Amino acid sequence: LTNHKKTEKQEKVQHTVCMDCSSYSTYCYRCDDFVVNDTKLGLVQKVREHLQNLENSAFTADRHRKRKLLENSSLNSKLLKVNGSTNALCATGLRNLGNTCFMNAILQSLSSLVEEFRKTLCALWQGSQTAFSPESLFYVVWKIMPNFRGYQQQDAHEFMRYLLDHLHLELQGGFNGVSRSVILQENSGLSASNKCCINGASTIVTAIFGGILQNEVNCLICGTESRKFDPFLDLSLDIPSQFRNKRTKNQENGPMCTLRDCLRSFTDLEELDETELYMCHKCKKKQKSTKKFWIQKLPKVLCLHLKRFHWTEYLRNKVDTYVEFPLRDLDMKCYLLEPENSGPESCRYDLAAVVVHHGSGVGSGHYTAYATHEGRWFHFNDSTVTLTDEETVVKAKAYILFYVDRQAKSGSDKL
Repeated sequence: LTNHKKTEKQEKVQHTVCMDCSSYSTYCYRCDDFVVNDTKLGLVQKVREHLQNLENSAFTADRHRKRKLLENSSLNSKLLKVNGSTNALCATGLRNLGNTCFMNAILQSLSSLVEEFRKTLCALWQGSQTAFSPESLFYVVWKIMPNFRGYQQQDAHEFMRYLLDHLHLELQGGFNGVSRSVILQENSGLSASNKCCINGASTIVTAIFGGILQNEVNCLICGTESRKFDPFLDLSLDIPSQFRNKRTKNQENGPMCTLRDCLRSFTDLEELDETELYMCHKCKKKQKSTKKFWIQKLPKVLCLHLKRFHWTEYLRNKVDTYVEFPLRDLDMKCYLLEPENSGPESCRYDLAAVVVHHGSGVGSGHYTAYATHEGRWFHFNDSTVTLTDEETVVKAKAYILFYVDRQAKSGSDKL
């Protein structure tokens, strides 16, 4: 009787699963793994057979026929005339696996997890197929990033930070008994003071995206100054409140918000409010203070995140303000801690990619990306890739901007 009760209790444990409609593989949320076994009643196989029957139905066959026509037309549209000759577009989209545009937009922007990440980025610019399905990478993301499991919409910036952080950690693993971070440090010509290290290590992630901020806090009572150096992989910029009514580039009312306004707001001297009182070691109590950021070291790839989502008491609202940004020659010299020590071209950046959020909320809407490759701009909308122009790019309401240092672009260590 006791054994019977135990068996009955075990049978009541629910394992929520999902099935991939292409490969029919089954993933269990409770076990955190893909499963091959079935229930006693064979329910998993029944679902699999049902999906296969749907695939063979007349309705699905008609959908496949229409999709084939679209893919053929998409393939034909990938041929364009340049100087009188026909050339291939040489770019490939990423299929949407169910609200995965947040992931696709970031991957299509970064085209700069390691093995699956490399395969996906290589496939992006081969142009050998109409669309590549990043299933393997998606499953790896599910495995190592529990926050992104399921098929609900996610925040592209949050995914990008998780991805870069996990890549940084994974690249610190051993390679033939030697830490990859040590290999990078030995091959790097940078001095230790100029190197961006996160958790005490430097990898290819920090070598490309890593910069260093100086956080300067001053006590308003005794004047004590506190300085702290913080590594960063991206900068999150507020959109100043005075510009929030300007929603399009050509809208007449109100001044135009520029990327420089957002950068200036980030680095300007700020008096901390009552909820952020500074613990002054000289006064030995929390005091009013001011805070200012300086950039001590700029990265090769400067990632700028515009904070378009903010929490109210009940929901997260979107700031839909248009922010003007330059395609070329973004000068970051005036934000440096020691601008006199930098060369004339060392602080100038050109735009490489833009991630755009379409819609009103972070839990809904859609993500697309613009990226430049070999002098041409492309618009990535999941599996659809189209050639576009600079005029279209500059009208986008950017969410994340990727700028590449001109020296890194033209130097021998080309990104």
